[in-house]
Amino acid sequence: MQTWAWISIIATLALSLGVDLFVHRRGRATTARSASIWTVIWVSVGIAFGAVVYAFRGAAAVPDYYAAYLIEESLSVDNLFVFLIIFQGLRVPLDLEHHVLFLGVLGALVFRALFVLAGAAALERWQWVSYVFGAILVIAAIRAARSQPGEGDNPLIHWLSEHLPVSKGFAGRKFVTVENGRRLATPLLIALVGLEISDVFFAIDSVPAALSISRDQFVVYSSNALAICGLRSLFLVLRSLLRGLPHLHYGIAAVLLFTGLKMISHPWVDIPSWVSILVSASCIGLAVLASLRAKRDEAPSPSA
Repeated sequence: MQTWAWISIIATLALSLGVDLFVHRRGRATTARSASIWTVIWVSVGIAFGAVVYAFRGAAAVPDYYAAYLIEESLSVDNLFVFLIIFQGLRVPLDLEHHVLFLGVLGALVFRALFVLAGAAALERWQWVSYVFGAILVIAAIRAARSQPGEGDNPLIHWLSEHLPVSKGFAGRKFVTVENGRRLATPLLIALVGLEISDVFFAIDSVPAALSISRDQFVVYSSNALAICGLRSLFLVLRSLLRGLPHLHYGIAAVLLFTGLKMISHPWVDIPSWVSILVSASCIGLAVLASLRAKRDEAPSPSA
């Protein structure tokens, strides 16, 4: 049964990503309409997978799966800001964005599997690790609250550009090109490496957050993986809106703080998964509403 559970998530990811790759095989820029459709598809796949969790883990695991999925989606909004900064900083053409994001997701799925397996094993063996993870989440919450997502340059991209021989322009979908007899990395490779390294740092926050909901490796990884897969299309939908949500980072910080305190208090307080779902949705929803209201108040009146 354990083996078939893992086969189910691997098959779901392979089939979904295969269809996605086939549809976008022509390498054209993804339209807002197409990105919106794929966002709905990925969310639908994530919701429908709850039935698979029910089949292999029982009814009690389903709320845990949905709570972990929602928390991962909430925290992954930070990734979208990083995508924006990297693509704008390197001036990645629109028709290449989906390609590099697709490969970035494949790498992220591998790294998340390693983080989930290692994190769950550590929690099972050493109880004190839950306090370490909780502290990491609280620190991440403070960092998120004090930051201003989407502003400034990405120091990682600057470092990579300075320490790697990089070509002046892109060479289609190639990550390496030859100029004047020298083999050089293209800006597309810098973008891909930047996305992968950034996801490793984000996993340090998001994996412990999911583990605060469930210690079941299958539940945690499937929720993380399916949430990550939908990030590409979600980014393409929200690209123009991201900078219009000035208070969103406070919502993300609140989710991190809640999950951190939940993990720290786990030995004494058992917080149901439905509470985690309600808190996560409320934090992000209120942050979005506050951002939209702030933008509306800043807009000049028609008579001005």
